[in-house]
Amino acid sequence: MHAIVLVEFQYSVAVVSVDSSDGRLVPSRVTISHVAERAGVSSTTVSHVLSGKRSVGAATRSTVLEAVRELGYRPNHVARNLRTRRSHMIAVVVPDITNPFYAVLTRGLADAVDAAGYGTYVCNTDGQHDRERKFFQEVMDRGVDGIVFASGETAAQVTFQPAGDTTPIICIGEQLDHPMCDAVIPDDERGSREAGAYLASRGYQRIAMIQGPPRYGATRTAGFRSAMQAAGRKVSPRLMVRGDWTRKGGYEAMTSLMALADPPDAVFCANDLMAIGALDVAHELGLQVPKDIAVVGFDDVDAATIVTPRLTTVRNPSYETGCAAGDLLLSRTSGRYVGAGRTVVLPCPLVERSSA
Repeated sequence: MHAIVLVEFQYSVAVVSVDSSDGRLVPSRVTISHVAERAGVSSTTVSHVLSGKRSVGAATRSTVLEAVRELGYRPNHVARNLRTRRSHMIAVVVPDITNPFYAVLTRGLADAVDAAGYGTYVCNTDGQHDRERKFFQEVMDRGVDGIVFASGETAAQVTFQPAGDTTPIICIGEQLDHPMCDAVIPDDERGSREAGAYLASRGYQRIAMIQGPPRYGATRTAGFRSAMQAAGRKVSPRLMVRGDWTRKGGYEAMTSLMALADPPDAVFCANDLMAIGALDVAHELGLQVPKDIAVVGFDDVDAATIVTPRLTTVRNPSYETGCAAGDLLLSRTSGRYVGAGRTVVLPCPLVERSSA
């Protein structure tokens, strides 16, 4: 005979069963019933909170989630998957997980879906289309409940499943023509336009741009060009160079710019890692930033506040982007939304610091 007891610790509660034959304590799985008892609600209410299928009051939801955390509740995935025919796994496909932007985006996605009992697969592709297609097929074969492509340009190169398939897809950066595809789009073009206008307003004349690789970051380039045109600045093709989104790529691109007979007095970089590489070159050349040359980035990763001088940049809301993608997926997987593709646009404001 077994009795179920709750053992209180400083920060959590463990559920154990007592074997009356010898008094031994043995672990027992925490169930929805335990959570319901702890929260003072019904098991049905707990199920609604965890599944997201029905609306639950904010106070009740908070109480239930606190009980989940205290008890360390974990859903029985095997039983649930057999019952619901779902894997409760979401795949996120990123070009470079070492890039802080994608790491934070993935964290936002994971946080958004965690309370609903979803885990995440992270697929790193290095921007290679063959790997993207391979990962796409693999996660579809695994029966994931949704896919996030953390690059609209990347997703556009992949052949999606037939329209009859109900696996939802979220694209970051671009809305695709697919009945189950939603999009979260940071307003790159407006943010880049603001960055270019800011440099022009501060009197810089020879403003260069370090772009991303071919086929990537077109909206950031478009925003920069628009700002230059509005400010009456002619952008020489020599001042438009490409990097590969890395610090090393920014370093190499900046080196080529500073080797020009008439080098720029300001540089807008399509991401922060390349901007940090550009700062490396400026420091090596003994240039004062921003007196001799200004540098502006894009993304506002944590390192932007650590480098010297602190980087003026455009904030790309990576965590919020991941959260928004997760919310869109959950609304589809729960059945709360079954309509046509939606687009969420997030602002990308300029963050003024010391480098420009």
